[in-house]
Amino acid sequence: MHGRVGVVECGGMGSSLLSVRGLRRSFGAVQAVRDVSFELERGQSVGVIGANGAGKSTMMRILVGLDVADAGSVWFDGVDAALEPQRLRGRIGWMPDAFAPPAHTLVWEYVDFYARAAGLRGEARRAEVQRVLEFCGLAEMRQRRVDSLSKGEGQRVSLARMLVGAPELLVMDEPAAGLDPRARVEFKGCVRELQRQGKTLLISSHIVSELAEMCDSFLLMDRGRVLRQAACDELAPPPAERRLVYEFSVAGCGGEALQAALQLLPDWREPALLAPDRVRAVYAGEPGEPLALQLRGLAAEHLLLGVAECRESLEKTVINLMDSHE
Repeated sequence: MHGRVGVVECGGMGSSLLSVRGLRRSFGAVQAVRDVSFELERGQSVGVIGANGAGKSTMMRILVGLDVADAGSVWFDGVDAALEPQRLRGRIGWMPDAFAPPAHTLVWEYVDFYARAAGLRGEARRAEVQRVLEFCGLAEMRQRRVDSLSKGEGQRVSLARMLVGAPELLVMDEPAAGLDPRARVEFKGCVRELQRQGKTLLISSHIVSELAEMCDSFLLMDRGRVLRQAACDELAPPPAERRLVYEFSVAGCGGEALQAALQLLPDWREPALLAPDRVRAVYAGEPGEPLALQLRGLAAEHLLLGVAECRESLEKTVINLMDSHE
């Protein structure tokens, strides 16, 4: 980061590895980042959730020094990133959302360039290049041209570049976007190994279930703001605010008839046909006996084979949280 970012409230900012306070960034009339504040502890894996345009990428670029905030402060391990950026060199790794390799460059040459840029020389540089190539499963591809690789292979090269010099904090912007299922599994395996090594991770995505597999907590962003930071198991609303969601199994192919019946009942919301014999709906009426009476009536009329209460998906919970802050 170049120049002063803002006024720091208190020196050192506690024991957090990363401490962000009141971060702001605008592009003309567009407020991309609005008063963003959060803490990141050592060894945490935090997923940054948000729709496209939520401010995730802009916030991350400020954290790694590729953009300058209009106001606010960023502290890394007690160091003001704006005043002493040289002390943070090599301690923060960055993996952008787009990988655009230069033409006619071999895999090992590409990674070697970043090892040189990190100040590594001689045998230490060669050993570091080999280390990250092996970690990312690229050792056998070292002589291939980077611009000839598949999307998944290219992401592994981007990951290798980030890992050069063994940075402590790894910031990844949509790292699994566009990957096929096999490449996603391989990438998640790399992430789990980095977690075992004690690395601190900040990973953005708009696919909530994907982040839930890799992270222990979430940072929920919307329209440049942080709406909530919580552990994965704390992201769901409290019991008093949770919606009652039921899945019905119907004899034969009676799902459409049940869906139509639920649409006419005032206490039921969002009936969805999951399969010819399965329907899911949200109950918005009084629990207890009133609900039991309605279920008995539906069972008698539509030959229900089963009724199961189910948890809302994590994606739906996030959407509800965003809607509640509008």
